[in-house]
Amino acid sequence: MPIYAYRCESCGVEKEHLQKMSDAPFTDCPACGAATYRKQLTAAGFQLKGTGWYATDFKGGSTATPAAKAAASKESAGSSSDAGTCGGGCACH
Repeated sequence: MPIYAYRCESCGVEKEHLQKMSDAPFTDCPACGAATYRKQLTAAGFQLKGTGWYATDFKGGSTATPAAKAAASKESAGSSSDAGTCGGGCACH
């Protein structure tokens, strides 16, 4: 369940509430009881770090996927006149 930040426009109290996305927003301030309790727009509470898909697949200017790049390199290696003499360790041997 997400955590939502609320602020009362009357008394200025700020508070966070854990509630379902389907729940109706709170309207009454828990401190003063006024009906001016509003949900605030806040930043997301997580960051994507590390070496995930977002850093490796879409960060550069290339639009080809890693699988497409591998297939293209296999085709070019197989069509050259030096097929089988690339130096070892690959699928052409």
